[in-house]
Amino acid sequence: MKGDKPEEQGLDPEPEAPNQPTEEEEALIEFHRSYRELFQFFCNNTTIHGAIRLVCSQHNRMKTAFWAVLWLCTFGMMYWQFGLLFGEYFSYPVSLNINLNSDKLVFPAVTVCTLNPYRYTEIKEELEELDRIAEQTLYDLYKYNCSNTLGAHPHRRRRDLGRTLPHPLQRLQVPPSPRQARSAASGMRDNNPQVNREDWKIGFQLCNHNKSDCFYQTYSSGVDAVREWYRFHYINILSRVPDGSPSLEEDTLGSFIFACRFNQNSCNQANYSRSYHLMYGNCYTFNHKNNSNLWMSSLPGINNGLSLVLRTEQNDFIPLLSTVTGARVMVHGQDEPAFMDDGGFNLRPGVETSISMKKEALDRLGGNYGDCTKNGSDIPVKNLYASNYTQQVCIHSCFQESMIKECGCAYIFYPKPQDVEYCDYWKHRSWGYCYYKLQVAFSMDSLGCFTKCRKPCSVTSYQLSAGYSRWPSVTSQDWVYQMLSRQNNYTINNKRNGVAKLNIFFKELNYKTNSESPSVTMVTLLSNLGSQWSLWFGSSVLSVVEMAELIFDLLVITFLMLLRRFRSRYWSPGRGSRGAQEVASTPASSLPSRFCPHPTSPSPSQPGPAAHPALTAPPPAYATLGLHTSPLGSAEPSFSVCTAGEP
Repeated sequence: MKGDKPEEQGLDPEPEAPNQPTEEEEALIEFHRSYRELFQFFCNNTTIHGAIRLVCSQHNRMKTAFWAVLWLCTFGMMYWQFGLLFGEYFSYPVSLNINLNSDKLVFPAVTVCTLNPYRYTEIKEELEELDRIAEQTLYDLYKYNCSNTLGAHPHRRRRDLGRTLPHPLQRLQVPPSPRQARSAASGMRDNNPQVNREDWKIGFQLCNHNKSDCFYQTYSSGVDAVREWYRFHYINILSRVPDGSPSLEEDTLGSFIFACRFNQNSCNQANYSRSYHLMYGNCYTFNHKNNSNLWMSSLPGINNGLSLVLRTEQNDFIPLLSTVTGARVMVHGQDEPAFMDDGGFNLRPGVETSISMKKEALDRLGGNYGDCTKNGSDIPVKNLYASNYTQQVCIHSCFQESMIKECGCAYIFYPKPQDVEYCDYWKHRSWGYCYYKLQVAFSMDSLGCFTKCRKPCSVTSYQLSAGYSRWPSVTSQDWVYQMLSRQNNYTINNKRNGVAKLNIFFKELNYKTNSESPSVTMVTLLSNLGSQWSLWFGSSVLSVVEMAELIFDLLVITFLMLLRRFRSRYWSPGRGSRGAQEVASTPASSLPSRFCPHPTSPSPSQPGPAAHPALTAPPPAYATLGLHTSPLGSAEPSFSVCTAGEP
């Protein structure tokens, strides 16, 4: 009935369909359906200049192609410039900044040596024996009587020299050169003037431990050969002293330095420290780091520096070892050892030498910007000196390590570890052979010392300039020598070669600081990149974000398309469609009764309503579907199929 129809609808209302999103509604995250749609959206909305021309002129293919080529060329040029900028940044260039400062300066350390190794009591007898052998050698080679030089008679104890020293000095014949041999064979007369000299060299033989390999250490000059041979045996004599160097005799500052003044004030014993050098004798270091008070210079000029009057006479010294008269001087930092062979200079007797200094400081950048070290902690060479790291300290330590490793002993001129002995040919017979071979390898950098020892990042140096004048003058030398003799209780025998004067001072208190700084920093790089981006595209940082967003969208779309293709090719078909086909082909009598909301009963046939809108697909056909026995236990089973119109 019509009146009952609303009640039935009220009893069993139809469920409402879920709300589907309309086309105008947007989800939280959306992606474009194709590359073309993404490209059109980007060109229409980006802030990069020229991109919109790729879309607005799409009906004109010539313009589209022109703008596409132009846009790609501009893009390529910009990234080429980017590559140049990044290459410059990662090459780590530096800029040199020069600053001029003016302030009170710390006076550097000054080391002065006598240039005269002494005959100390511990080695006096062995040195006398060495002198007698040297005397005999000079007489045999040159027929030279050096008794006056060495203080011995040429025939004194020539037959009783004691044990013979190894490695005797010999005269070696030099084979003629190929040019000389051809000239002699052809009989042609040489136009060059003949020099009256012998074709031989002087040297001494050195062999390895089993004497399977030997060579001659030769010199074209007899003076150099005799000095090196004497020095080689002198080193061996010193190595037999227990502490490695002879004990210093009681010697006050006044025996070598007659006068000392700094800033018009006299020096005292607290202003210097004393040491011994094997070749340069006694050395005195002024203003060392161990001193209580370091000297400061508040004014420039010769009157505000260090002034020394030195004794330069040679008495009871070793003439075959020291052939120079005067003194050896070196200016260095307080924390640096005095390498007299590397950076010193000699003073001439009878001359006033004035040394003016200018300080310079250099600060290098380490790390990627330069090959330098801050304190030497990253250098694979142990520092054998009791000082801060310098390149010379590292090089000498590296050579000493190689000497200990290859030769089994330490070179006496450099410090050594505690458990290593100095080289002595009575204990280490082949150390001379090893040492001279190692010297050749060291000079060719085969040992790697110059590669391992990097420069320090912070270096303070002093630029020196010298001036000379005769001192004392002819008119004043008498009273000057007289006063020096009376003051120091010493008689100067050779007045002209007996004294020398030294002045060391700052030329000016302005000093230059050279510091390195990065030429291209991160800020500079970003600024250059932004300039290039604005030049070629006229855009900003937000445009870079747009490009990043475009790349991200391209990756997402590519991923989704690959995923869709993978699912369509490898994923099994949906079970819903297969179930629908099974239900459609199944007889109605085989459907179970539990699919019906009410039990089956005869009812008058009446037109049913339309299908329920919520039922979109029939239920799947399970394999367990079969005959359903009536619960009333009737003989004949009853079946029913629920239709959409049944209540």
